[in-house]
Amino acid sequence: MLHNIVKLSQYRRKVFHLLPHTRCAARRQHSSSALETPEVDVALSTGRVLRISSGKYARFADGCAVVTIGDTAVMVTAVAKQKSQNASFLPLVVDYRQKSAAAGRIPTNFLRRELGPSEKEILSARLVDRSIRPLFPAEFRYDTQIVCNMLAIDSANPPDVQAINGASAALALSDIPWNGPIGAVRVGLVDNEAIINPTRKEMQLSSLDLVVTATRQNLVVMLEGRGNVVNENELRMAIKKGTKEAQLIINGIERLQKTFGKPKRPLEPLPAVDEEIQAAVRTMSEMRLREIFRDYSHDKFSRDQAVSSTRTDTIDKVWSSYPTADPSVISETFNKFVKSVFREMLLEENRRCDGRELDDLRKISCSVNLHKPLHGSALFQRGQTQVFCTVALDSPESALRLDPIASLDSGMKSKNFFLHYEFPPYATGETGKIGPIGRREIGHGALAEKGLVPIIPNDHPFTIRLTSEVLESNGSSSMATVCAGSMALMDAGVPVQEAAAGVAIGLITKYENNDTKHLQDYCILTDLLGIEDYMGDMDMKVAGTRRGMTAIQADIKVPGIPLKVVMEALQKSMEARFKILDLMDATIGATRTVRKDCWPVTDRLVIEAHQRAKLLGPGGTNLRRLYLETGVQLTPDDETSFRIFAPSEAAMHEAKEYLENLLKAEKIPDLEFGAIYTARIVELRDTGVMVTLYPSMPPTLLHNSQLDQRKIAHPSALGLQVGTEIQVKYFGRDPVSGYMRLSRKVLQGPATAMIRNLDRPATVTTNPTSTGAEDVKS
Repeated sequence: MLHNIVKLSQYRRKVFHLLPHTRCAARRQHSSSALETPEVDVALSTGRVLRISSGKYARFADGCAVVTIGDTAVMVTAVAKQKSQNASFLPLVVDYRQKSAAAGRIPTNFLRRELGPSEKEILSARLVDRSIRPLFPAEFRYDTQIVCNMLAIDSANPPDVQAINGASAALALSDIPWNGPIGAVRVGLVDNEAIINPTRKEMQLSSLDLVVTATRQNLVVMLEGRGNVVNENELRMAIKKGTKEAQLIINGIERLQKTFGKPKRPLEPLPAVDEEIQAAVRTMSEMRLREIFRDYSHDKFSRDQAVSSTRTDTIDKVWSSYPTADPSVISETFNKFVKSVFREMLLEENRRCDGRELDDLRKISCSVNLHKPLHGSALFQRGQTQVFCTVALDSPESALRLDPIASLDSGMKSKNFFLHYEFPPYATGETGKIGPIGRREIGHGALAEKGLVPIIPNDHPFTIRLTSEVLESNGSSSMATVCAGSMALMDAGVPVQEAAAGVAIGLITKYENNDTKHLQDYCILTDLLGIEDYMGDMDMKVAGTRRGMTAIQADIKVPGIPLKVVMEALQKSMEARFKILDLMDATIGATRTVRKDCWPVTDRLVIEAHQRAKLLGPGGTNLRRLYLETGVQLTPDDETSFRIFAPSEAAMHEAKEYLENLLKAEKIPDLEFGAIYTARIVELRDTGVMVTLYPSMPPTLLHNSQLDQRKIAHPSALGLQVGTEIQVKYFGRDPVSGYMRLSRKVLQGPATAMIRNLDRPATVTTNPTSTGAEDVKS
């Protein structure tokens, strides 16, 4: 028994002796695994550190990444279905949600929660979509959703660009087939020096706000930006620096992907098309298609009808020859062949389907001042693209108020210039529902607004709403909006710095095995047609003045293009812009100086401080009545100054007459400082008397301290009554309250005290009729 107890004791000592070592080993194992967390820091050239991490949040998603810069953190998830929906395109959806909670705020709407996507969220989602879409394989047609969720937003670092990097990292780490990664940076320009990922404070000093997305080998995937009339050389320098800086982010994501990325899921190849069917489609349609694209008399609709007729005829004949073939496969084969023929003809002949050379513009016509009631209007026609723009000038109170999160992101609380873009279905000869504005319209309107903001003076006294209605569309309606909007602003008398114009530049490329770095051939197209946009590889929209660029947007459909091609496209856009501005100058070359009867006017009203209550009326009823009767608005600048806005000169005259009558009873005579006036007492108070110096004057208080040289507790001690007239001295008005400063005391001599003769003894007499009071006599 004793032997067994000794053995048990030895065993326990051995176990407890080994236990600390086991714990230390566990700690060492835990610390070694912690060093291998899926996280990478990217040091940018500006010294700022971009951190990309994964594996902590949303682990059910196919891919998830959190991008942090400063105290701003963005989480992006990527999820794709496992089964294809037999779509003929990639069904990609990007959702960008800018949470108020991430900025420590509460939404100001009725429900106090995030509602539908705001304009800023839609534009940021489009930014992410256009950056990642070109790098998906053509065979990948699965429903895919990218969700960008703001975890934290500081006051220095905007989150939109980091959402692009987060989407790139999430897709790279996931099993979703994708030919990334990509990197995105924002480039600012301060004192002719490019700054990477500038803070909000730096952006206030920057003349450029450019987002550059690039992939490996310095290939540009997407451009989006605005500039305060930035010179083309500075723009080229910014694009080059942004592309170079994006390579640092790409390298960091590749390191993360190499260690922690999931194996990519296999792609289901597209159904193979029999070579005989392809040959039959080519034989039956090639000559007819080439004839259609060489017939320069075609317009948009006749060309589309000719191609559609050829499609129907080809499908019927091929299907009759190969009855076992799927008609949808024959149709898709024909569509691919049409695109191939169109591109080959452009590269071979350097002549476009409407007969233009590569650098030629379509026929342009302009007109302004179309309708008398409009403050400003313009019609811009470029080929079969027609845009009608109108300008409405209103009071500063009509400025567009931004929500708190948009204000935090942009640094502005309100906008006194905004552009609304409308694209009704009849613009393309179609029917459709006209309802809430779509994402495409928001994007095109925002681009055109960026192109016009730099030419608007900051101190303009009115709020400006520019409405663009696309009446016909065959390519580049947003750039036509810039042209028509510029002329409409000048027609409305807005003192723009100079005219602005916009043009769309296209690209046709030839390459093999997705190697867009080494293009076999390419051609750049000036002033894109709708069919050239659909069949081509790029849609670069550039707006600006003669001095430089104001807005740029490049949608690239191939997996990146070399910087050389981008620079050539920018040069073509500048040359085309100068030609367009020459044509616009022939219609209206400067801001209209002769006033229109319908133009609004402004003026300023200065009143005395005590007149403010009379002007406003009880609860502001006088101002509301003025607005309802004349349409004139009064806005207080300070206690004595009001800004008057009238919709017309006639309304201003009517409003001034109303105000004059309103304040006429309040007109006071000129009172001289230090003069003596007769005042009438209208009320007795414990603190003094209320007096008036003239009949229409509102009563003012003459305090007890200013009534007499002696200290009194109530005006009745001096025998003052209502209606008594007294002499007072005027000392102007109080600079704070505006009340008159009056005094009766200063008109009296020094107070005389009672004199006693100390040589005689005082005698006391009692009045037999008194109630006991005694008179003291010397």
